[in-house]
Amino acid sequence: MQFIARSVIRATPERVFAFHELPDALERLTPAWAGSRIIQSPSSLDAGARSIVEIRVAPFVWVRTELMHVVYEPPALFVDEQVRGPFKSWRHQHRFTKFENGTELADVIDFEPPLGLITPLIILPRLRRLFAYRHDVTRAWCE
Repeated sequence: MQFIARSVIRATPERVFAFHELPDALERLTPAWAGSRIIQSPSSLDAGARSIVEIRVAPFVWVRTELMHVVYEPPALFVDEQVRGPFKSWRHQHRFTKFENGTELADVIDFEPPLGLITPLIILPRLRRLFAYRHDVTRAWCE
């Protein structure tokens, strides 16, 4: 299954990519309502860097997710993949493409959910809301 979120940010790809390289970028991009706890932020976006996030899936039930960066091509792309977590697979491409008057930021996520039926009902609406928030935060810093 694939999810894509796209936005145009009125800044250069270098600036938009630089925002994602901030040491606290993951914290900035994680809304309080998301039900997530950042256990470990990645040390960088370089291949091999890891992050660990706990996601609340039910009251008092947290699932630990470990992600590893596998591609680092500034200022155009970085990719992280789930090493351990609730999804059968998860690959998140962060793309930064020069666009008229700025940069197209595209989050392309290929994933296989743990339970097929929950995807349209729970996961996709949550991803839409999360990435709208993330793109707004990115836009506010970059523009």
